[in-house]
Amino acid sequence: MNWTTREFSAAAWERIAPIRERIDRLPLLVELADGSLAGHRFVEYIVQDDFYLRGYSRALAQLAARAPHARARAFWAQSAGEAVAGEVMMHDALLNDPLLKDAPHAEAASPTTRGYVNFIQTNVAYEPYPVGVAAVLPCYWVYAQVGLDLAEKAASVKDHPYGTWVAAYADPAFQATTATAIELLDEAAEAADELTREQMMTAFVDATRYEELFWERSHQLEAWTV
Repeated sequence: MNWTTREFSAAAWERIAPIRERIDRLPLLVELADGSLAGHRFVEYIVQDDFYLRGYSRALAQLAARAPHARARAFWAQSAGEAVAGEVMMHDALLNDPLLKDAPHAEAASPTTRGYVNFIQTNVAYEPYPVGVAAVLPCYWVYAQVGLDLAEKAASVKDHPYGTWVAAYADPAFQATTATAIELLDEAAEAADELTREQMMTAFVDATRYEELFWERSHQLEAWTV
């Protein structure tokens, strides 16, 4: 998809190009696209995403409280509610899917999931508002692009076991939401000083690294060792 970008977002998207290329080759996403992903690995990914969304929704709510104008406040607040709704949807789907509901899975957030949530919440709570925006953006933008790519690849697989899930990843409404988030990122960058823009870039890149680790470690069934 050709995303509409301005100076900062275009530079940030280019900066993470090597990470995005690695993400495209991750086993979880390759196997999810072709339908070969083992059920217990898929469940672990969904369960970790559920844990992640709990913390992410709180970060978005706090970002709304710190936003400089009404439009941004309304957007982040609505996004926080949508993250909670996504958590409920995934929980219900797992409980009601006979192929997935009895699969073993972790009972707690993995080290990577917890680290990613802590990273986002810390940036939102303690750094300037523009840095918080940059920290939450890869969850929108990288996920949206991955969703489009997954849906395109999975469409050619007959009787795809995760077809419904994959199709939801390319939801046009989420693409539109992502476009608005990118717009707010650029708006924040244009109002920021040079030091803050450097902090924004660092947060954006580090959050993208966490996106990569999240998919990688979910496939590896990462768990606490003690």
